[in-house]
Amino acid sequence: MGTHKKYAGAGKRRAPRVPFRKRHPLAVWGLVIAILLPLMGGAAYAWNLNHKLANLDTVDTDSLKNRPDVDPDAGHSINVLLLGSDKGEGNQGGETLAEDAASDDWPSGKYRSDTIMVVHISADRSKVDLVSIPRDTYTMIYDEDGEPTQAQKINAAFSEYGPLGAISTVENLTGLRMDHLAIIDWEGFKDLSTAVGGVPVTIPNSFYDPKQDIRWEAGDHLLEGEEALAYVRTRYGLLRGDYDRIARQQNFIRSLLSKMLESGVTTNPVKLNNTVSAIAENLTIDEEWTTGDLRGLALSMRGVTTDSVRFLTAPVGVEEDHPAWGSIVRLDETKMGQLFEAMRSDQMDSYIAQYPDELLGDEVR
Repeated sequence: MGTHKKYAGAGKRRAPRVPFRKRHPLAVWGLVIAILLPLMGGAAYAWNLNHKLANLDTVDTDSLKNRPDVDPDAGHSINVLLLGSDKGEGNQGGETLAEDAASDDWPSGKYRSDTIMVVHISADRSKVDLVSIPRDTYTMIYDEDGEPTQAQKINAAFSEYGPLGAISTVENLTGLRMDHLAIIDWEGFKDLSTAVGGVPVTIPNSFYDPKQDIRWEAGDHLLEGEEALAYVRTRYGLLRGDYDRIARQQNFIRSLLSKMLESGVTTNPVKLNNTVSAIAENLTIDEEWTTGDLRGLALSMRGVTTDSVRFLTAPVGVEEDHPAWGSIVRLDETKMGQLFEAMRSDQMDSYIAQYPDELLGDEVR
């Protein structure tokens, strides 16, 4: 197993006050993948799992306006907005993201979300597609009321306008209704990776990350705790910068899935309990996503395997230097339209058949 060496070295928004069931530290990572699969451990653990899930932090999204229509078909596909957030800088606002979302004034600039994914679950529950949106994507930012503000990098939506602003901005960019929201803190990687006994990755070439003061050595690594967190955060030192970071995050989730299935996490009482605890204690979801909904969705997805989960990145057109926002990404409008129309019509197989190179490859990173 390889090792690495570490060297020394705003505006306001109104959000409805919402109840949240119990105070917990912020989030873990990989909601749809990490929370659904552990729930398939069997009826013997049902009470324990329900108890843990009943204590999830929640955010009320019911007041958001100007949204795409809901598919009237009860068996429709599901789209989840998955945000990776930090713990929040400074002491302004409440102690948790849920508390800040429930307050009268969102603490603009306190939180950042550089990881933005749309998770599409097919109507027949046989496939899951995770589409990453680069954090530097240049688009119109919408506020907590669903109103346009100004065009800038997409990661400004969550930072400036909170969960509702992030939902509205992604919905307007994609034209897709986000059925649910999940917000996950980077720090949670430590808990989840430890709960499953480490996540295996292979690094093809040695390199140095000056931002985190870490030199990664080529070879096989079993990552948990701080190492896992450092891996998914790495951007500097990579050839393609943020694009390679996206690929590493996707690769980590893919490897986590394989580890959970192959090592019997879902059938091992201790590992199952630790994994669900790591998720339940570190996750913020929308208030409308009930425990019953989660359990029902999990049961309907019992046939999902690692081969059923596909990873893509929103198609990039060009990169530019913007006088106000620095380096920005403009998405390829034609391919972007095709991608999100495929998600809207639940025809992702057709899109992937047309653009097979858009999938995350088997190469390790």
